[in-house]
Amino acid sequence: MREHVIIETGYPRLILGHLNVPCRIGKAGATPMAQGREGDAMTPTGEYVLRFGLYRADRLPRPKSKLTFRPLRQDDGWCDAPEDPAYNRFIRLPFAASHEKLWREDGAYDIILVMSHNDSPPVPALGSAVFIHIAQPDDRKTLGCIALAPEDIVKLLPKLKLGMGVRII
Repeated sequence: MREHVIIETGYPRLILGHLNVPCRIGKAGATPMAQGREGDAMTPTGEYVLRFGLYRADRLPRPKSKLTFRPLRQDDGWCDAPEDPAYNRFIRLPFAASHEKLWREDGAYDIILVMSHNDSPPVPALGSAVFIHIAQPDDRKTLGCIALAPEDIVKLLPKLKLGMGVRII
């Protein structure tokens, strides 16, 4: 049986083995993936796999993890324009269509774990850029991602590996 990262959205927690830590989810709650929509601020429930990780090498050392990580660049982005062929894909900036900059000053994307949400192939408007990342210092909820306190994401990283399941319930 494949090991999974479990995200419980009712009482937001991330569980993996003995690691059981609070997390933040979308400010509008959670919804089944098939009912999610771009910009709904809801965390999509369902079964996913970890694809890869990104990190700010100017702020952090390479994460100690079996998951593949690559350093972010200032021109990294993620397309969130449902009508664009690059929807829910990694892009390079500048980019004409609507997108999210991955190089952020607030620290939230100092570590990003990319999951298989709506990516094979992406369905327009079903949601994009649903990541596991670092929580904001003010502990606010997300726009649909899962966010962890910095000390908790550091505890999680060594337990991760490529293709590990993520079950959001």
